[in-house]
Amino acid sequence: MTNENPDGIGGFGIGASAIGGGGDPDLASPKQGAGRWRKGESGNPAGRAPGSRNKALAALDAIGEAGAEAVLRRTVEAAQGGDMRAAEVILSRLWPARKGRPVALAGMPRIETPGDLVRALGAVADAVAGGSITPEEGQAVASVLEAQRRAVETADLAERVAALEAKENKR
Repeated sequence: MTNENPDGIGGFGIGASAIGGGGDPDLASPKQGAGRWRKGESGNPAGRAPGSRNKALAALDAIGEAGAEAVLRRTVEAAQGGDMRAAEVILSRLWPARKGRPVALAGMPRIETPGDLVRALGAVADAVAGGSITPEEGQAVASVLEAQRRAVETADLAERVAALEAKENKR
């Protein structure tokens, strides 16, 4: 089959000018070469409306809302009737499992200087090695100590800058 329209694409009668490939430059496509859009331009300028939701998820939410009360009522009845799994589901929603626990470390010094941080990290390492805290708990405590180190360092730098500025202002 021959293409009757020399400007046509694929024999569909769509000329190159209709898709921005020629003709009036003011009507040209906002696309650059290689299928990319020009900076600040979009293939869908209107975009999805703010707050709009996927229709399938909205339908599932509507179904869930319709049956949620009945499911909850039956689960409570089952828990009251001795179904331990139903009781576990309800109680896990009322009182979620705690993430972590308070960690008390013997020998943890008060952090006021960078030297105190070295002793504190040593106490954390000893507690992990001794098994009184888990490695994950030790890592969490070490990250708190690192934040405190940055705070001490920032305060120290602020004092040093203030002293240098005061010394410079006296000249």
